[in-house]
Amino acid sequence: MWEGLARAFQEGGVFMYAITGALGFGVAVILERLYWLLVRFNVDGRKFYGELRRLIEAGDLEAARDLCGDAPLPRILRAGIEAALGAGGTERAVQNAVDEEALAVIPKIEKRIHYLSMIANVATLLGLLGTILGLMQAFQAVAGADPSQKAAMLARGISMAMNTTAYGLLVAIPCMVFYAFLQSKAAKIVDEIDEYSVKLINLLTTSRREG
Repeated sequence: MWEGLARAFQEGGVFMYAITGALGFGVAVILERLYWLLVRFNVDGRKFYGELRRLIEAGDLEAARDLCGDAPLPRILRAGIEAALGAGGTERAVQNAVDEEALAVIPKIEKRIHYLSMIANVATLLGLLGTILGLMQAFQAVAGADPSQKAAMLARGISMAMNTTAYGLLVAIPCMVFYAFLQSKAAKIVDEIDEYSVKLINLLTTSRREG
């Protein structure tokens, strides 16, 4: 099996190395984004907001602030709580603090994910380019090569065409799958930020009026 893969890689020519470079870049982006989105940024928004709401309704804003960690959702909500603890503490001040922190945090959630779509397209196009050059080589063999070398050149051209196409697609398909998955996960985090930011602002405003 490994010998066959090594032979196919060699027959694919220089484009196989270019596609491998795209693969390496894609794997690095996937692993990095999986770590951040599934480990560092992963927060159960409903559970976290429930605990935060309990503390705020009890009037303990300091404890609510201390509950917030460094993940995007807690970080943004902490900015709102700190604004409520400040001298102004108005609804506008809380809204501005939440919006300002969201502008700083949300790009960190979405960054580099779009590279996976680009990598998938580049891998596919490199495979297509290898296919075209391989077929050109095969046609040249049929048209003008020495009869003793024609069969070998034809086989080499077809092998280059097929191997680069297959390898390009093998790289592109997983990249597109992970792109869709990571994009969905990032969108879920952003949606939770939007939802619980509004709920926090309303909660702080109501608590302040009642207080």
